[in-house]
Amino acid sequence: MLMCRRWLVCSMRAHYRSFSFSASLRNVMPAWVIDKYGKNEVLRFTKNAALPIIHYPNEVTVKVHAAGLNPIDISMRGGYGAATMAMKRDPLNMKQSGSEFPLILGRDVSGEIMECGLDVNYFKPGDQVWAAIPPWKQGSLAEIVVLSANEVSHKPKSLRHVEAASIPYVAATVWSAIVNTGGLNKDNSSKKRQVLICKYFSDYVFASLQMVKAWGAHVTVTCSQNAEQLVRDLGADDVVDYTAGPVEKQLQTLQKFDLILDNIGGESEKWALDLLKPWNGAKYVTLVTPFLHNTDLLGLADGMMQSGVTIGCKVLKHLRKGVHYRWGFFAPSGPTLDEISEMVDAGKVRPVVEEVFSFAQVPQGFQKVEQGHARGKTVVSIIEDEKE
Repeated sequence: MLMCRRWLVCSMRAHYRSFSFSASLRNVMPAWVIDKYGKNEVLRFTKNAALPIIHYPNEVTVKVHAAGLNPIDISMRGGYGAATMAMKRDPLNMKQSGSEFPLILGRDVSGEIMECGLDVNYFKPGDQVWAAIPPWKQGSLAEIVVLSANEVSHKPKSLRHVEAASIPYVAATVWSAIVNTGGLNKDNSSKKRQVLICKYFSDYVFASLQMVKAWGAHVTVTCSQNAEQLVRDLGADDVVDYTAGPVEKQLQTLQKFDLILDNIGGESEKWALDLLKPWNGAKYVTLVTPFLHNTDLLGLADGMMQSGVTIGCKVLKHLRKGVHYRWGFFAPSGPTLDEISEMVDAGKVRPVVEEVFSFAQVPQGFQKVEQGHARGKTVVSIIEDEKE
């Protein structure tokens, strides 16, 4: 339905919109960058970062009002996934090693459309938008970011930018894992049982819990006792306290599940699949995969081969037991965020922001995320709320 709406709006606007031009003659902007991989000290503020411009007719420039910080930003700061990201940025391998620097981090953005490419008809300058930025693109810790129009969505009208910036990346990741990989959606989730395995309460729980509850699923969450009330307020039906004893033994006392979303990996894989309903299409989806680690360690070709062997062996091993083993990945998608935006404005999904940092406090924001044990999202405000 939303895809049809996008097509209709594009068709209507195409009749009167035929060109676009830049409103700025500047070629630099303020941004936080890294010039090498490392710890927090590699973050550097500059007023002379290259101002991104539209290169393709399906792109838009977005003036950043707020940026969300995610654990992947910490990982990318340290070089995690560098080999795969380099391939995505330069498929023909024509650039020198290190050409990604200076690199701008930040995967969540909420802001305002400034300029549209010639083929973009669904958006116009001035539109309030949000997006989950692919890891191979320059990020949102800057004044301006350039994105493909199909990665962007109109921001929920009910949210301020600092609230909206807390949602896109985790929502797109969870949607990809639960809907595209796990097979759940608003039409088939009623009376389904899902468990979310998470040793530490995380942004993925905020998004997935609220999403599947809005669709009518029965949700079990694992967390510590001091997070139980927040989890229940977000809609959890059953809560398992991982500090009260072995999680697997507590979960074994419950009915078996249709879907398990795991953001821990490791030891949990050894027992989690036994909690699924056998021979009933039940799936285990983990967000913790060795794919990027393998490509970093072994190189792109060997790393992909090793990952293929690993996933293949695990799929066959568990298929013999009547359950499905899958890996979940982030997938950028404007139409997905259109769906999430409707759920937000309907009050079915709400942002959980723990702390907001100013643009000058980006290093402190990274430290906050790196500490873990968060009870909400860490957001950087680029433009103050009163100016929104």
